[in-house]
Amino acid sequence: MKVTDLESYKLGIYDVKDQLKQMVYGRSAEAFAAGDRARDEIATVEQLEQRRNFMRDEFIRSLGGLPSSDTPLNPQITGTLRGDGYRIEKAMFESRPNQWVTANLYIPDGIESPTGAVLHLCGHSPLAKHSDLYQTVSLHLVRAGLIVLNMDPIGQGERLSYYDRETEKTVVAASTREHEYVGKQCLPLGDNLARYFIHDTKRAIDYLCTRPEVDPAKIGVTGCSGGGTQTSAAMICDPRIAAAAPATFIMNRESYMYAGQAQDAEQIWTGMTKIGFDHEDILMAMAPRPTLVLAAEYDFFPIEGTRRTVERTKRFWDMYDGDNRLELFEDPTVHTYSVPMAKEAAAFFSKHLLGKQLACTWEGIQPIDPKRLWCTASGQVRGDRDDVRGVHEENLDRLADLEKAAAAVPDNVRKERAIAWLRDRVYGGRKPCALGPRRVSLGKLDEELTAESVLWWSQTSLFNHGFMFRSSACAGVDAPVTIGLWARGTKDLQPHLEWIRETCGTGRAVFVLDVSGDGAVIPNSITTHGDMHDFYGTIHKFTIDLFWLDDSLAAVRTFDVIRALDIVELLGGGAGKDIGLYAAGKFSLYGRLAEVLDDRLKRVDTVNGIGSIAEWVRSRYYDPLDSEGMVMPGMLHYFDLPDLERWRRAQAE
Repeated sequence: MKVTDLESYKLGIYDVKDQLKQMVYGRSAEAFAAGDRARDEIATVEQLEQRRNFMRDEFIRSLGGLPSSDTPLNPQITGTLRGDGYRIEKAMFESRPNQWVTANLYIPDGIESPTGAVLHLCGHSPLAKHSDLYQTVSLHLVRAGLIVLNMDPIGQGERLSYYDRETEKTVVAASTREHEYVGKQCLPLGDNLARYFIHDTKRAIDYLCTRPEVDPAKIGVTGCSGGGTQTSAAMICDPRIAAAAPATFIMNRESYMYAGQAQDAEQIWTGMTKIGFDHEDILMAMAPRPTLVLAAEYDFFPIEGTRRTVERTKRFWDMYDGDNRLELFEDPTVHTYSVPMAKEAAAFFSKHLLGKQLACTWEGIQPIDPKRLWCTASGQVRGDRDDVRGVHEENLDRLADLEKAAAAVPDNVRKERAIAWLRDRVYGGRKPCALGPRRVSLGKLDEELTAESVLWWSQTSLFNHGFMFRSSACAGVDAPVTIGLWARGTKDLQPHLEWIRETCGTGRAVFVLDVSGDGAVIPNSITTHGDMHDFYGTIHKFTIDLFWLDDSLAAVRTFDVIRALDIVELLGGGAGKDIGLYAAGKFSLYGRLAEVLDDRLKRVDTVNGIGSIAEWVRSRYYDPLDSEGMVMPGMLHYFDLPDLERWRRAQAE
């Protein structure tokens, strides 16, 4: 038998391809059902207020709080364009110091007194405010007589964080790629990228309130897709919003989970599924203010979930006096902010912000050359300015604050808190069970080693797998074991074969471990986005579903390593007490965390491992492969890997 035969080995004794999905989906479905029951019990305005206050507070807490809004906006108008019945001002303001927001302000002609305005939040188009799609929506709204602020989100339009002035190129691609890239680095800090999106939205409303043309009591918000996410977050967080029209986002979390799609970093709200949050809570946050849900019938956001959420939430508007209602408009189209939706939004905002029925024509609406809408000379804030900050710089400040706070706590107290927190992360919610091993002898590898496949229960409904290698000379003899841990496990033996042979040659056995979602227990692909381990791939999808549950793939896999100690003890007989671990690459994280929680690991050796999560957060550029599996949200509030190493050495002494 050759090593390639082992790498292509398929488990035939049990179907493991759906188990990670079933575990994640099963836990999520229980939480969704509990959320439905809690909302169904709301019978009074007081109960509704209590629910939405709780959800708003928990939502903001899950994001790491919101940045301060007490810094000056320092608004600038860098140019003006004339249109047919309106003008466009090229506006810039500082959401936070040196964090410049670029936007186009559409102002109808003939405004004589403060009037209604709409904040238009763009979806995931790299061009953002100057894309044809979002220009068209803004033009429909201004044609209806509304002031419109069309704003570039972080990482889109003129706000690319990884733009290189010298090459005039971006090192990290715009939109979802940038969001995911820096968004992962927010998580160990206990933060979420959405905190910055929401803060920009709040500051944009602050800016509108400074404009003499705008009535601060008549500000609405709309946006499509990722802009629908931003609209929804604003509906939860900012009570100044007088009317809202989220487009192609409102659904229900369960329907989207089963659709098998991943989401962008600012759309992943850690722990919120665990407490029963769903999109009904987004709409409930607006009652009784006028709200219009815009939906595409052929969207990847399942229309059935949208209809269910709207239908179940309408009753909350009936608890209040007045004529406002929750409305749903459906367009038979794919995922977009369609022209029919734009017209419906224009009529909705005209009624509720201008106090009149729509009276305009739509002829002649044409997007203009995007370059004419630039607020900057180069088309990028970073192309014009040296002092620009982005989320990466915000993360550095947040990290410095955490490190300063940690230094003020006695080390023994930090250690106690850290281990208690880690133990809760790794063990909390797991359902222990008997190992139930399934063992299959695979024969000899190149006449030097014997190989055995072992399958066992890591937790209820979740198998792990490994290959046990022994020297042919020691076959049938109990031997101390070293666990081998690396990405792809038993599917990537060749690069580690020399180490396996050398270790077995010393009289030890080697147990190559496949942790959950990897190696021979890798799940079936459920997305169409590239490789299993790539951006928006299947592992990414399951990892973010775990984040919603206040869990993580890192915690699951650390638990797997601890359970591997159980199976090694069982297979090793009397020699099973001498267990070591050899880990390579990013997966070494799981071994180092397991070492803290279980003293059966006598020695952990790492090669090219992760030295520090804080250093990864500090890195402006990094290799994103497998990086979602490194993330344990909030970890840096308690410890970093060098802390664990220091505490381990002190205990050994």
